Amino acid sequence: MTSLQDVAKKAGVSTATVSRVLNNAASITPETRKRVEKAIQQLKYQPNRVARRLRSRGGQKKLIGLLVPDIQNPFYVDVIRGVEDVVYANNFAVFVCNFAQDKSKEKLYLDMLRSESIDGLVVAPFNEDDSEVKNLLLRGLPVVCVDRGLSNVDVDLIVVDNYKGAYEAVERLIKNGHKRIAYIGGLYSIPTSRQRKEGYVNALRDYGIDDDEDLIKFGDSKHESGKRLAAELLDLPHPPTALFTGNNLITLGALETIHSKELRIPEDIAIVGFDDMYWSISLNPPLTAISQPGYEIGRRAASMLFERIEEPDREAVKVVLKTKLIIRNSCGTLRST
Repeated sequence: MTSLQDVAKKAGVSTATVSRVLNNAASITPETRKRVEKAIQQLKYQPNRVARRLRSRGGQKKLIGLLVPDIQNPFYVDVIRGVEDVVYANNFAVFVCNFAQDKSKEKLYLDMLRSESIDGLVVAPFNEDDSEVKNLLLRGLPVVCVDRGLSNVDVDLIVVDNYKGAYEAVERLIKNGHKRIAYIGGLYSIPTSRQRKEGYVNALRDYGIDDDEDLIKFGDSKHESGKRLAAELLDLPHPPTALFTGNNLITLGALETIHSKELRIPEDIAIVGFDDMYWSISLNPPLTAISQPGYEIGRRAASMLFERIEEPDREAVKVVLKTKLIIRNSCGTLRST
């Protein structure tokens, strides 16, 4: 493979001059530029696009950090795609880190990103009191939070209306005749879990149904907790007739339990999940779900981050996007009992 040094030797210039030509530096004379470009063409030199993108310019490393709590969650996969598309379009590179809702792993990745001198960070913090992320923010690093924010600091934030999404999910089940509706939430320390619980509870109360603490369960936002907590609910002496699950991994765990018990959906147990998935329509029956725009969240977050990099002193912005109830067969039809 042809190297930068090969091009410099053939053109009779230094490697620094070749580098300046590749980066369209204004200080290069037309004659020198023409000679270097001719050497590049003759040698069929292919510059390393990654190295060029990461090369410092104006004090920037052209690197964006992206830290997510669970890369197995399809919602965060969509967020990552949205961030990456915008970052790439701006000729930056992105470091994607998955801390798996592990505080020590989050610290490790944040330390690594800081050592790489990233230009900005898109992050779903460990919780609202995440001191590691707060410290980076207070040191002047441009930060945009997604899905969950930080308490007592001004930070750019993009979320969905979790309360309304949960309310509409439970309301749909109530209108279909259900009164014993259970909620399986993720980590209680995460604001989204609590906001979805609040929407669940208020929907019940608005329709004159008392909320039953026995029907409310919180896990760790993962598949196994959905599986385990669904089993606890369905084994109650007076089990629920419907489940509202707090994210797509919990939904998958609950569905596994339902099928293992050979229960029919929606005849024996109805289910509505928070998070729609591209394969929800392929389930049997297709899943009724609250759709949140993960890709749009990622895209908007990256755009907000570049705005913050350009205007570090502007006021913090909070963007709340809408969810959408996608009605399919798993929530059933109107019940007479």
